[in-house]
Amino acid sequence: MKKFESSPKAKARKRFVIETFAVFFIIISPFIFKSHQYLSVDPDATINFFGFVIDRNGFVDLNTYAWFLLGKFVPFYLLVIWFFTCKHWWYHILLIPMMMYAFQIFEVLYSEDNIVDTDNIWWLIPVCMVVIPFVYLIRVKLYDKHVHGIDLEAMEAELHALKQKQSKVTQVKEYEELPQTVEYRSLSEWLNQKLSTGNLEFMFRQFQNNVRNWLHLKF
Repeated sequence: MKKFESSPKAKARKRFVIETFAVFFIIISPFIFKSHQYLSVDPDATINFFGFVIDRNGFVDLNTYAWFLLGKFVPFYLLVIWFFTCKHWWYHILLIPMMMYAFQIFEVLYSEDNIVDTDNIWWLIPVCMVVIPFVYLIRVKLYDKHVHGIDLEAMEAELHALKQKQSKVTQVKEYEELPQTVEYRSLSEWLNQKLSTGNLEFMFRQFQNNVRNWLHLKF
């Protein structure tokens, strides 16, 4: 019982902590971007960060390099926060600008060319080919449901129920058309069925027809 009661509290506490971190990083985003001003403008200056040496990576100096990189990184992580906290139906479309900034950051960090922000737009085409049709289908489904009043899921459920009903009716018809060969549980039930009025009349007519055919009589 205690575990059941503490589980919602633990989930609420975890969610509160995550949302607090998200709000914190949103608040400090301008300060993170402005942190490039504290870096050196000396072209030969480097930074030793836990054994990794960071140089100007082809830019004029570390200040310019950090300014350009943070101009990509800050919008990227803000979009990531928006993506994971957005409750609107179209939130998947945020993947396109997210991937754009991710590709630009990758190009800045690992590209050996002197020109950046050029070819990364072509890397977005596969992402757009997947995300845009997916979001459009969600939009069409919601528009049909809330504007035109067309609920596709309800229609599919109704069609499924109708198919099941038709299949039951077909099975009943096929059963009714079959000869009535009933498995009797007792001798009395068998006699009642065999000596019923309908069966006696059928047997009498069949006997009468056999006699006519045997005597070649026509009445």
